[in-house]
Amino acid sequence: MELEVGHRTVRISNPDRIYFPARGETKLDLVHYYLSVGDGIVRALRERPCMMHRFPEGVSGDKVHQKRVPHGAPPWLETVRVDFPRYGRHANELCVTELASVIWAVQMSTVEFHPWNSRRADTEVPDEWRIDLDPMPLCDFGRVRRVAHVAREVLAELGAVGWPKTSGGKGMHIYVRIEPRWGFTDVRRAALAFAREVERRAPDDVTTTWWRKDRDPSMLFVDYNQNARDHTVAGAYSVRGNPEATVSTPINWDELDSAVPGDFTIATVPERFSRLGDLHEGIDEAVYSLETLLEWADRDDREGAEDPGVPDSPLGDIS
Repeated sequence: MELEVGHRTVRISNPDRIYFPARGETKLDLVHYYLSVGDGIVRALRERPCMMHRFPEGVSGDKVHQKRVPHGAPPWLETVRVDFPRYGRHANELCVTELASVIWAVQMSTVEFHPWNSRRADTEVPDEWRIDLDPMPLCDFGRVRRVAHVAREVLAELGAVGWPKTSGGKGMHIYVRIEPRWGFTDVRRAALAFAREVERRAPDDVTTTWWRKDRDPSMLFVDYNQNARDHTVAGAYSVRGNPEATVSTPINWDELDSAVPGDFTIATVPERFSRLGDLHEGIDEAVYSLETLLEWADRDDREGAEDPGVPDSPLGDIS
């Protein structure tokens, strides 16, 4: 079948293939979901290098981490080159500028969209700081909520505006738009300084211990390394590759204590989006400067705080 998306025509093959077995939702259901949140998903991905998490046989099958846009992509599809110096390679990654690009990626079996926190104008200078509240296996969502409130309190003291969303799993993400003045190393240092401050204020709930084996399984990890180069999280409005077809969904702060992550799916988010619009619509107007956080990072360094370094990100398919 063919769909008109803006002024593009996108062919959809195997539209009836079951992608999400919990409710029997198909590839075409996934297409219709992304069409329904078009403004939101394009805003979240616009002009960012984007890794595609593909599930050619549906989410019960194998997952492919695809960085490089494959041969045979339509000539109108936009890409951006990113380099991987450690491996001596590069990839021309998807660079969304219109909704048709998203739907083309879904046709290519993409379920999840994982954008960089920088844009193609200068891929080495992030304009987004990501606070990833990552619960350990025995950490319940009540703890995630408590830590999110603490994070919001620290952001307010810094004069920064945080834009929360569910992760589509058991955690939460908070995005902050930042001035594109610093490289990944400094943005990560700022994120680590922030995580340590949240840990100081909520020591019974939060850990910044990097090695998973050393963490209390009931704690919440503030994952500062998601701000390292080529480390990504699912973008706002991205579906997640699980049988329930959950969605990483922007929420208002006043929803924090009532939101249940599992309630946000490709079946429920379209009506919510139609009613509320994109709750991250104003993010580009709320820009924060990192100076204070970098001063905190310098202080932590002087006091001997340890930094475990940056782990490798998945290389994915850039062969």
